[in-house]
Amino acid sequence: MSDAIKHECGIALLRLKKPLEFYKEKYGTAFYGVQKMYLLMEKQHNRGQDGAGLASIKLDVAPGQRYISRIRSNDANPIKDVFAQVNERINHELLEHPEYQNDVQLQKDNIPYIGELFLGHVRYGTFGKNSIESVHPFLRQNNWMHRNLIVAGNFNMTNVKELFDSLVELGQHPKELADTVTVMEKIGHFLDDEVTEIYKQAKLDGFTKQEASKIIVDRLNIPRILERASRNWDGGYAMAGLLGHGDAFVMRDPAGIRPAYFYEDDEIVVVASERPVIQTVFNVPFEKVQELAPGNAIVVKKDGSVSLNEIRIPLVKKACSFERIYFSRGSDVEIHQERKKLGRLIFPAILKSIDNDTDNTVFSYIPNTAETSFYGMVEAAQDFLNQRKTTEILNNKEKLSEEKLAKILSVKIRTEKVAIKDAKLRTFITEDSSRDDLVAHVYDVTYGVVKTTDNLVIIDDSIVRGTTLKQSIIKMMDRLRPKKIVVVSSAPQIRYPDCYGIDMAKLEGLVAFRAAMELLKDKDLLHIVEEVYKKSKAQENLKDAEVVNFVKEIYAPFTDEEISDKISEMLTPEDTNAEVKIIYQTVGDLHIACPKNLGDWYFTGDYPTNGGNRVVNRAFLNFYEGNDARAY
Repeated sequence: MSDAIKHECGIALLRLKKPLEFYKEKYGTAFYGVQKMYLLMEKQHNRGQDGAGLASIKLDVAPGQRYISRIRSNDANPIKDVFAQVNERINHELLEHPEYQNDVQLQKDNIPYIGELFLGHVRYGTFGKNSIESVHPFLRQNNWMHRNLIVAGNFNMTNVKELFDSLVELGQHPKELADTVTVMEKIGHFLDDEVTEIYKQAKLDGFTKQEASKIIVDRLNIPRILERASRNWDGGYAMAGLLGHGDAFVMRDPAGIRPAYFYEDDEIVVVASERPVIQTVFNVPFEKVQELAPGNAIVVKKDGSVSLNEIRIPLVKKACSFERIYFSRGSDVEIHQERKKLGRLIFPAILKSIDNDTDNTVFSYIPNTAETSFYGMVEAAQDFLNQRKTTEILNNKEKLSEEKLAKILSVKIRTEKVAIKDAKLRTFITEDSSRDDLVAHVYDVTYGVVKTTDNLVIIDDSIVRGTTLKQSIIKMMDRLRPKKIVVVSSAPQIRYPDCYGIDMAKLEGLVAFRAAMELLKDKDLLHIVEEVYKKSKAQENLKDAEVVNFVKEIYAPFTDEEISDKISEMLTPEDTNAEVKIIYQTVGDLHIACPKNLGDWYFTGDYPTNGGNRVVNRAFLNFYEGNDARAY
């Protein structure tokens, strides 16, 4: 995606089911868990580069021994920084104590991060916060082993204020109004309740205080805790947690908005945000890695037993389609095919825009993440060309010479990598008066591959704000002097804010919304904006379930193509010589390409939870009233 937007985080939970001596004997190291966590997090580097954190728990340690370790970093290379510090600590201990070298028990007793249970997290600062305090995992500490809670997640809640207020009503004093803290304290409250209840019953049954601790471990009902804690959660989430004594869980939201996959064998249980990450790190086939069902939690008890539990009644599955278009790594076999299909399905619209003239068209892509959809687009172009060749051969078969046949067959689809991103330049750019000029040079071009009689077709994953397109890409493409520039978005028009993980909180930031507003102005229909405002204002204080997305009426008078044409006009720099055309994927074709991920609220305004309609309502009120604030 050429427009930089913040998006989903990545989680990785790993439980070693065998004693550490097993991994030492089989894999040559008791640090097996640490090594696998590094790979699980690095392979999800695409999901977050603002911060990273790692937590580990040692099972069955003696009182007085440290059993929880946690490290977080908001360094420029946070994953590298986290594991550099972990390795430095491990190496220091081994150097200072040579007797630890081949003694697994001494390593576990004395070296941090040598444990059986791990939780890792990579993140983007969705709210623009990137202090170390905002980096996961979060830790809720207590002297009772069972009450220690470590939480990390890939999520946004739409109703943080409501959840915060419910904690206050319980008599708590949360330290900040943030969804991560609020969610952790909600789970922590019911964890405390459960522990207290089991402890009291154990005492009544005649167990001593020390004996009661083991009873708590055996009887603690994680699904019940999660069910009670999550009753009022509204959002998209894959929530992971560890308890101090060794229980662990990952819970997914009822609409399946945020992804979670797991794998289990007799050595490990692993959960991650992406399937190919698990495939690669543990060398397991596609079919062995399962998707965690919406509304369900995978629970790993201290004894290593694993269960799948329905925590919330599943809603209609609306898994985020942006995972397939852009966010998830394309090494997943299904995602790879889906992205290619996105390129294939949009080709007829491309063909129309170039008047079927593939001979005088150069096909390319920007940025690199659009490469797979580019392959699909080119395959469709090749199919078109082959069909044309076949028709020409059949129509001329009676008088076809060898020379004429060779000429027909020699025609090829022309593909080039015409745009090169200067990553170093991008990191140098700061928010100052010279920014626009510098942004124009983020991409460089390959000269000499495009003729003045050519169309230049560039496919992108999606077009959100259009800023980079206008300030950089179109300007750079125009330097090649094509007669026409066709910019293709493999995603539909993004018309509505996202409140479940992607940082798109303001309507006015979306180029499709700005284009619709311009069209209303052009066609003297601005009274619709006033009507939408009155309707939206009237439902400002309604319950979420009663709120309607009236912002849809802003787009209703226009066809998709009319809005695309207005976007083309708005994003074309004044001094551009080439004709510019912007084409978007249709929502229907998106669903054909990505049939398992039907979450499309940013395109259609059909939010999967009630909180979504409240967010879009607030976003429109903020826009109309000139309130420069987030909608959630």
